[in-house]
Amino acid sequence: MDILKLSIEWAKAEVFSAKIIWIFSCIVFLSAGGFALWGKTAMAKAFVIPLIVSGILLLATGIGLYTANKPRISQFEKDYTTNAEDFIKKEIERTTKSDGDFRLVFKILPAIAILAALILMVFSSPNWRAISITIIALVTFLMIVDSNTSSRNSAYRKQLLTSGVL
Repeated sequence: MDILKLSIEWAKAEVFSAKIIWIFSCIVFLSAGGFALWGKTAMAKAFVIPLIVSGILLLATGIGLYTANKPRISQFEKDYTTNAEDFIKKEIERTTKSDGDFRLVFKILPAIAILAALILMVFSSPNWRAISITIIALVTFLMIVDSNTSSRNSAYRKQLLTSGVL
């Protein structure tokens, strides 16, 4: 098993996830524009600002994911050729920390969705309903992306642990 190739493929998959988030961000911005231009009802107009905020959050998430992982593609080769054993130890530590972070994320995101659903049921104004629906959609999308990332991270960590280099 080529650990370097595995690591580079993992980083490329993370960069691809960032691009998917950017595409979804564009869809959200276009939806906000559509509601702003063609929305006639109070409910339709209420979606504009929550969608713009959601699009900005997604854009920031995608930028963070991209800037964290794009440099790793070239850095992995340098680190691996310098000291393969140290590289693998660092990657195992990083992926272990990420597993813990994902456990926290999968507690927080559903809690946010539940809170948004409660707000949706309690408040009847178009603004609160649009905010709640947008939050639920955003959190659902992030959980889908994060579940894929978490699975990829766990599989990568497992392969690092079984590499036999340590």
